[in-house]
Order: sequence, then structure tokens, then C-alpha cells
Amino acid sequence: MLKKFFAKALAFIIVKKIEKTYSKSTKIQEKILFSLVKKASNTQFGVDHKFNKIDNYEFFKKNVPLRDYEEFSNYISKIKKGEKNILWPGKPLYFAKTSGTTSGLKFIPITKESMPNHINSSRNAFLFYINKTGNTNILDGKAIFIQGSPILEDLNGISVGRLSGIVAHYVPRYLNKNKMPSWETNCIIDWEEKIEKICEETLNENMTVIGGIPPWVKMYFEKLIKKSNKKTLSKIFKNLSLYVFGGVNYEPYQKTFNKLIGKQINTIEFYPSSEGFFAYQNDQNDKSLLLQYDSGIYYEFVKPENFENECPKRYNLSQVQVGINYVLIVSTNAGLWAYNTGDTVTFTSLDPPKILVTGRYKHFISAFGEHVIVSEVEQSLAETSKYFNELIAEFTVAPKLNNDKKLPCHEWFIEFKSDVKKLDQFEKYLNKELCKRNVYYKDLIEGKILKELEIVLVKKGGFNRHMKSIGRLGEQNKIPRLSNNRDFIKGLK
Repeated sequence: MLKKFFAKALAFIIVKKIEKTYSKSTKIQEKILFSLVKKASNTQFGVDHKFNKIDNYEFFKKNVPLRDYEEFSNYISKIKKGEKNILWPGKPLYFAKTSGTTSGLKFIPITKESMPNHINSSRNAFLFYINKTGNTNILDGKAIFIQGSPILEDLNGISVGRLSGIVAHYVPRYLNKNKMPSWETNCIIDWEEKIEKICEETLNENMTVIGGIPPWVKMYFEKLIKKSNKKTLSKIFKNLSLYVFGGVNYEPYQKTFNKLIGKQINTIEFYPSSEGFFAYQNDQNDKSLLLQYDSGIYYEFVKPENFENECPKRYNLSQVQVGINYVLIVSTNAGLWAYNTGDTVTFTSLDPPKILVTGRYKHFISAFGEHVIVSEVEQSLAETSKYFNELIAEFTVAPKLNNDKKLPCHEWFIEFKSDVKKLDQFEKYLNKELCKRNVYYKDLIEGKILKELEIVLVKKGGFNRHMKSIGRLGEQNKIPRLSNNRDFIKGLK
């Protein structure tokens, strides 16, 4: 009872403190920019980009161009060799190791100044949940966050590991007794072995909170149900009431999760990345996410259609509009400057600033000029599967160029949970839903440039087998929803 009382009191204090800053978000952002620039003015990057002369946003944009990770490689290489004061004063505490697009592995710096952003943002999301719902029962049981191994490597005095593994070292002591799995199990590298062991450890526990990326949590749920011989997860964990996720849109999985759990439970969406914890859901009645505008990160935004211009127009928080799709750009107290995250977001509110993650800038299909984005395909499939009462395990989409005088099309690789009953009708309905959401795609269909989409049925477990075969099963690896080529689907059955 005492724990619940203090949790409610802390939640009330923190939430009210944050809410008081909503109307000041743009001013806070301005202060953060100049604080970051001042702090890094004597670093190599700061000297190279004349930080000591930057006194307004326009000059910052002029002096600091947009960069992908690959364009930071020279600076990152120096840090990896043990050099100090390159992107940020001193050396980073950590490198978060993650997958890159063209560079293979990426090494994203995390500093003593940036680490609290990752910890405090996740804590505050839970405090908002407790404050807004009054639900402290989640504190009565055990919590599990399915994550990467916390084993870290040393690279010239910098600890290296997956972000989720790094964060595992910062679990508060008062939560450790309720946190699962065991440290030993969390250190298992092989993903299938790890899930098996997690099932054994949690099967007879009072689990109230479960967190992790949807595809890998789904794998955990399915194994638990099989091991227990119970029909649903709620028969195993009677007090399970909260699922926490991030990194992957939950909507395509929701119906499947509801069936696996046996009921609908509350969810909290996080928007974490190795580059920073950018936003979290702070209201159960609103799916949009509260932007973390006061956490040592300066945000900029670029319209995707302008991104390939020589000097694409950049907007700060005071200049954005609701309903416009933007590529998210960040400058951080970990030493990233005008860094292209590759994510696209749209604002649902400006006071407070709240966003929806719409996809990845480079994850789209525009093989024929249609520029279909992730949120459009996810929403279309969610609506279609709901209409036909079909459960989707996984899916991905790629362009199909026909050489047999047939029109090209979008090819959808879908793994259904059970045998699909009306595939032809499902295809037609799905195509209609996508036309609703993307006028360019609709025009190409009506103009006989494209034919209607085709569905390829993927055998049960096919996506997991494919991800394992290419060394991307588990941890923070995600199945791409869209590809503008057919590289990912090679070998998918």
C-alpha cells in the first residue's frame, strides 16, 4: 500500500511539472539549441562548424548541414580510436550498436548528459499512466521487458552494446525485485534459446506488465501458450493489464495480441532509439506521443518531398504545422548534429507538441511514382483484416516488375495466423483501402500504369525463419514493412 501511495504522489508531482511547460515548449527548444552549441564549441565538430559564432537558428542551419550516420563516420572513427572532444566534450560513456542501411553496424554515442533522457522518459511515461488512470495494480506483480543482452564490450574505454542492453544496467534498485527475466537469462545471445528460458522463468509468476517489440513479444506469447496448454495468456497471467511497446507500430498486431491474450489490455507506446528517447504516449485516450522537448535534444523537421534538394528547407518546433509529414532531424547532448534519424512523423497537436510516427523516410515504395509510406499500408491492412476477421502474423510489401506483358504491381507477402478464407476478396478490399489513403497509387491503378496488388501467402513461421537465416532474429531487429526493391523478400517463403 505504501509503495502505491508514493507512486501516486510522485506521478502527480512529475505530471503537473511537465504539463506546466507545455506552452513553453518552443522557448525551451531555443534554449536547448544554444546550450548544446555552447557546450560543444571547443570540440572538433564545434570548431569545424564555427560554433563560437552561432547566435541564431538561421546561422546554425547555414553552418551545420543535414547528415546521415555515414556522413559522421570520420568523427565516429576518431572516437572509436579513443580520441576525446570530437563531437561532444570528453568521451561517450557508451556506443549503442545498431544496424545501419549502407554502413552495416552503426555506433551511436551515448554520454553522461544524454543517458538520463533514456531513463527519465520511460519512467515519466509510466508516471503519466498511473496519474491518468489511477491504476497502481501494475506494481503488485512482476514486469518483464524482452530486450537485448546487457553484456557490453570495451572499445578504448567506451562500453559497447545494444541500447536495450545498456538501459538494463540502469534499472532502479526498488524495481529489480519485480523485474524479469533473471540477469543470466537476459545475457543469453541466441534469441530462440532466450525466449525458451524466459518462458520457463515467467510461466508461474504474477506478471502484470510486459514490454518489448511486438513481433518478438508475440513469439514469447505463442511459446507460453503452447507450454502451458492454456488457450490464452490471461489464463496464465490473470493480472496482466499493461503492454509497453516501441519501435514497431502495434496496430497490425493488435487483433492478434487480443486473441493471444484473450482480452484487450492497456498499452503504452514508447518512441525510443539509440539516438535518443524522442516521445511517449501520455494519455490512454490519445494514440499520439508527447514529444520530449526538454530532454537535451533539439528537433528539426524536413518535408520528405524536399529532402533530396540541395538545401532542403528546415523547420524548428515553432515553425511546424499539424497534419504535415516530416523527416525527423535531431541535435543531441550526445554529439549528434542535424542528424537525419530516417523516421517520419506528423504532428497532431502543437500545445503540447504531440506526434505520430508515420514510418521511415527510406522505407517506402515509389517504384512507379506513388510514394506509398508505412502508415498507409499498416492502416490499410489493419482495416482489411478487421473487416474479414483475419489475424495477421507478419507482412512486408515490395514492388513487382512483370516482364510478361502484365502490368507491374505491389506484392504483399503476408503470414496469416490461420488459413485465409476469401483471399481474392481480401486482395480487392485491401487495394481499395490503400487507394483511399494514397491518391497517387489510386491514379496509377485507374490510369492502368499499375494493376491491383497481389498477395503472396507466407507459410506459418516463415518470417521468423527468414529473419534467422539472414542473422536478424530478435533484439532490436525489425521486419521492414516497405521496400523500394526486392532485396528483403529474397528467400522469404
